Amino acid sequence: MIDRDPVALKQDLMKRPLLLAAAALGLALSGCQQPASDPAFGAKVRAYLLEHPEVIEEAVTKLRQNQMLEQAKATAADVARYRRQLEADPRDLVINPNGKITIVEFFDYRCGYCKLVAPEVVKLIAENPDVRFVFKEFPIFGEVSDTAARMALTSDGKAKGLTLYKSWMTDRALDEAALDRHLAEAGLDPAKIRQAANDPAIETQLADVRDLAKKLGLQGTPAFVVGDYLIPGADIAAVRAALARMKGGEGRAAAT
Repeated sequence: MIDRDPVALKQDLMKRPLLLAAAALGLALSGCQQPASDPAFGAKVRAYLLEHPEVIEEAVTKLRQNQMLEQAKATAADVARYRRQLEADPRDLVINPNGKITIVEFFDYRCGYCKLVAPEVVKLIAENPDVRFVFKEFPIFGEVSDTAARMALTSDGKAKGLTLYKSWMTDRALDEAALDRHLAEAGLDPAKIRQAANDPAIETQLADVRDLAKKLGLQGTPAFVVGDYLIPGADIAAVRAALARMKGGEGRAAAT
């Protein structure tokens, strides 16, 4: 194996989608009739791209999206192995429980990227009433994260699950006082919730989620599972693309 300068290699990898997009555009414009080596044809392609640079951006976005989805689907065997734990754990908060397609999110209320993607998650839920959305509490950012997860998993917390998700994710400096404030704003008794959060069954559930995340090779939050696609990171565009594929015929029924 030949060693290459890391910077040069990174630049080369960044260029490849552009080159592939340009080549694809060339084939589309030629109708597979005119050789790409024709200088006149090359000039036409170049002129078109200069006049319509958004075409390359769209092509590159689509190419990267397809590459990402193929990588995400490479974990299909692992996802299938743990399908029931992912989709059908009755202890989890589930929105739109009768949906035919399931999306699972592993998240932490104090994770910056989780907060960044949270409005899009809420929007996705609102736009897709036919999609089950499973929230997996996966606290990894310290004591406040752990407390928030425990509170959310109480029976009263789950009754206000989406409301708490929205409010806690909106609070950039989430601390113990903020947790109580948002609970009170949701009509809940913070003291009662804190007491209920000490239930050993909740600790067992959190331990089960941590174990599941480890088995799936998750390194952090957020992470999404859409059908057979495991999507690490706050890539909501990839989540939407995977969902579109499922709705287009690649989907499967929720685990029961």
